[in-house]
Amino acid sequence: MRLNSPKTLHFLLIYVSPSDIYTEQLLICPAISLGFLIEEMNVTISRLPIYDMEKRHPGLTVGTATSYLEAATVSLNAEHEPPQDFLLNHDEKEHTTEVMWNPPSNGCLRGWANRDDATRDGAYACAIAAAELSSGLFAMRRAETLTGADYYVAPKDTNPDDLESCIRLEVSGTRCDEREVRRRLSNKIQQVKSGRSSLPAIAVIVGFKTKQIMMRTVDNDLD
Repeated sequence: MRLNSPKTLHFLLIYVSPSDIYTEQLLICPAISLGFLIEEMNVTISRLPIYDMEKRHPGLTVGTATSYLEAATVSLNAEHEPPQDFLLNHDEKEHTTEVMWNPPSNGCLRGWANRDDATRDGAYACAIAAAELSSGLFAMRRAETLTGADYYVAPKDTNPDDLESCIRLEVSGTRCDEREVRRRLSNKIQQVKSGRSSLPAIAVIVGFKTKQIMMRTVDNDLD
């Protein structure tokens, strides 16, 4: 079909980052379908909510959430430039989530110069945010030693002291390749199964280099 003198439509796209808002005009022909436009723009389903986590998660203080966020920005920035699309895989169901962060300051880089610490604590931020995004689960409190987990998570309105309504969340982070991501996932699944708790669990591996967040649900009924 031939188009005769098509009019150009002007759309104003607004991009929001944690620190600023900027705009850009997009010119398209009205004959282009919305589905095609979205496909060409590579629109992501959602954004990983790693900012202001203390406002939504009862188990995170301002200090803890800020610390985890700093570690996440250091780990992310060591491998990529913002923003980046990460593959979120929860029990083999996949979707893309956009990860946006402010590049860390020199002071932040000095404070998180220990790579292992930054990777571990940065993974806490990303994993808890992934549980919120994919399952509507929020960090209620830190888990005890030998439970096979790092945090207890539950739906938003759960009493933080009602552990019987919680799910254990075990987290690990890596800046290595996909093979290491999958190896750690297998190990963490075994760890939560061996933990001294009958609560179900979710094992989460954050691959900063591979741009992956792998999540697996594990039932753990003690005999």
